[in-house]
Amino acid sequence: MTHELRHMLRDDDINHEEQKQILKLGMKFRENRFYARPFEGPQAVAVLFDKPSTRTRSSFSIGVAELGGYPLVIDKSSSQLGRGEPVADTARVLTRMAYGIVWRTFGQDRVETMAKYATCPVINALTDQFHPCQILADFLTMAQFRGGVDALEGQTIAYLGDAANNMSNSYLLGGAVAGMHVRVAGPEGYLPDPQIVADAKAIAEKTGGSITVTTDPKEAVADADCVFTDTWVSMGEEAEYAIRSKPFWDYQVNPELMKLAKPDALFQHCLPAYRGKEVTSSVIDGPQSVVWDEAENRLHAQKALMTWLIAWQREDPSLLGDLA
Repeated sequence: MTHELRHMLRDDDINHEEQKQILKLGMKFRENRFYARPFEGPQAVAVLFDKPSTRTRSSFSIGVAELGGYPLVIDKSSSQLGRGEPVADTARVLTRMAYGIVWRTFGQDRVETMAKYATCPVINALTDQFHPCQILADFLTMAQFRGGVDALEGQTIAYLGDAANNMSNSYLLGGAVAGMHVRVAGPEGYLPDPQIVADAKAIAEKTGGSITVTTDPKEAVADADCVFTDTWVSMGEEAEYAIRSKPFWDYQVNPELMKLAKPDALFQHCLPAYRGKEVTSSVIDGPQSVVWDEAENRLHAQKALMTWLIAWQREDPSLLGDLA
């Protein structure tokens, strides 16, 4: 390791081997929630929310505490950021007090600006463009049920629904980093940004993975090892559900579609889920669903990410323990 500040702003901010390290560390935290405590003191980590949250707020707040630190949770309504203070100014203040900054916000440019002016690691806890912490948790869940982190390479994953959203972008990049075969399916008008696809394909060429973007949900799911979906309507668009959901009904994850995947295929959903819409109750509450393990793994994966980033900054690999 070198004494260098690292951030996690998008899924390809880490390479293949680094992703494996973080996931293996996440498995250690699954086995022992107090495996490492790099924020003993307690040292504070600022956790900022511009958007509502259940899993992110719970997992980061509890996670920082279990790492020996103090989670300073700041909502938009109670911060000067919410009143128009420049992101750079907030970064300059927080970075003199906190040992890490976690931010759930809107535009990707916001976390990038925060990272530009921060002198501690910055973690993207969700933006409109990417959700890297969720992907780490999802891959940790696959490792949990597929024989470990080393078994992830070559797995085929399928994501269905709004293929132009942050989850689709992160599956493309994160799956490529992992060396997976990533298939993304959505209707015309809701397909990924071509630049994200190009970035993912370039990574996949190096890791042995592959990228497929299609409008055919059956093509995406055929013989897949894991099937993912997300709500069809993002936060703030609920009033437009009837209109916005129309293009997506062919992408509903139901028993008929799951039969096209491998017999032991897993089902995951980042939650909150709308049963009877993007997924049927029989799937999300059925035997192939691992959504509750997936939700729990937000805690373990994010603790692993925070520990890995601080170990890198402090040039202290001993914080990671034995990841063999």
